[in-house]
Amino acid sequence: MRILWVKAGGLVPPDSGGKIRSYNILRELARRHSVTFFSFYPAHDRDLHPSLKDLFTRVVCVPLPLPKPKSYAEFGDYLIGLFSSEPYGIAKYCRPQVRRRLHQLIKEETFDVIVCDFVAAAGVVPWSWSGPKVLFTHNVEAIIWRRHYEVATNRLWKAISWVEWRRMEAAELRYLQLADHVLTVSDTDRSTFAASLDPKKLTVIPTGVDVDYFKPVAVDKKPNSLVFTGSMDWLPNEDAILYFVETIFPLIKQQCPEVSLEVVGRNPSRKLQGVAEREKNMRLTGWVEDIRPFVAQAEICIVPLRIGGGTRLKIFEAMAMGKAVISTTVGAEGLPVQSGKDVLLADTPHDFAQSVICLLRDSDLRRRLGSGARALVQENFSWARVAQDFARTLEECVISNRPGNVSLK
Repeated sequence: MRILWVKAGGLVPPDSGGKIRSYNILRELARRHSVTFFSFYPAHDRDLHPSLKDLFTRVVCVPLPLPKPKSYAEFGDYLIGLFSSEPYGIAKYCRPQVRRRLHQLIKEETFDVIVCDFVAAAGVVPWSWSGPKVLFTHNVEAIIWRRHYEVATNRLWKAISWVEWRRMEAAELRYLQLADHVLTVSDTDRSTFAASLDPKKLTVIPTGVDVDYFKPVAVDKKPNSLVFTGSMDWLPNEDAILYFVETIFPLIKQQCPEVSLEVVGRNPSRKLQGVAEREKNMRLTGWVEDIRPFVAQAEICIVPLRIGGGTRLKIFEAMAMGKAVISTTVGAEGLPVQSGKDVLLADTPHDFAQSVICLLRDSDLRRRLGSGARALVQENFSWARVAQDFARTLEECVISNRPGNVSLK
């Protein structure tokens, strides 16, 4: 197949859940198919995207002069975006110069299928193109914004979240309907979209993990240690840690005063840095080249997310390393895990704290959960297997789009 993959926000370094998922699937697809990678993202120093030419048939990148996240310039850009019909999450990337370059590329080359990676890229995709257009959704974006709105306490942020929620809800539905086929990463997301789409138009592509890279490591554990991994400039991750430190951590320290928390991830905000300065049992690492040593040394991995969608790669990565994981239901949403067998699930501060305390005190339970978790992902969720399912779905879309065949629409 000749695949045109369109992605907003860039691909490398693969340091966030969406990038990791896309990078690994693309890497596997490129072994057997011709992949042209088209991406547009904030311009930055030491751009690694040109190196992708060694991986793909062709790489076309459009760096954009976008304002820094959470800056006054970005807020001004957001205010200008209020005059657009698109949510800011789409409008900030889908600029006219990107649209022109993509349309030029499609005129220059022949493709069998276009993959729109995340709805954020949908604003530049030529949906009238005659070939099959496949929308790869990593989340239900409208649900993420709804959850931001529900937990927000700052009035301005609550208002912004409401606007983004409603605009994203309308945009997401519009692009889902324009796509010839839609890929989701969980049955939960599929069920949500099936309320508005023909279920035949939906296929679940499960989350994978590199089981050779993420594997159990024989190292001495730090006693009573917890770890959280994730990009700290992603608001749901920041909210999770603030929620944990403010409402759950104090309950744990009442019974385990020596407990420690390591938060591993890039770009923690000033607010989070301020919290870490006051909370002596907590440490922020910032960006690290390799999260595995931090995960390996911890006794428990925590995922106290209140906001999110799709599936959490951080859970599969910890499971592949044989770690005991405690998560909220939202954190583990969409993953094929069972509480008490593969992970522990807890949704109130009291229940989450008690789960942590129980695991810290029970090394046998930690080992049992970790072993079961490793076995689950090793047998069922390697990236090679995930990419096979992905390629098969694209091939079916291409065949269905040929003259004389019934369309997937």
